[in-house]
Amino acid sequence: MVYPSKNNTEMTANLRELADYTKPGVTRKALVQDEQNNFSLLCLTAGTKLPEHTASRHISVTVIEGRGLLTLQGREITLQPGVFVYLPANTPHALNALENLAFLHT
Repeated sequence: MVYPSKNNTEMTANLRELADYTKPGVTRKALVQDEQNNFSLLCLTAGTKLPEHTASRHISVTVIEGRGLLTLQGREITLQPGVFVYLPANTPHALNALENLAFLHT
């Protein structure tokens, strides 16, 4: 559940409760989006693969639950709860969800 403040300057969410694997593939839930911030919860069902791609802005990933493999410039990084990854803009990366995988994408 997401708990936005009355004045829209803060919010609280339990990300594990928000994780949604009911649809195959990728589910994105926007948490905060404004001119300066873009926080989303991404949920990938087990077996989902995202081919190599880039982002035009800096991004970070903080794993909430599950396991996956992030291929980052030819290196494989195991994603599991607690792992944080920062990617500068235009960094090639790909993702393979080994289990249902949820992460905070900023």
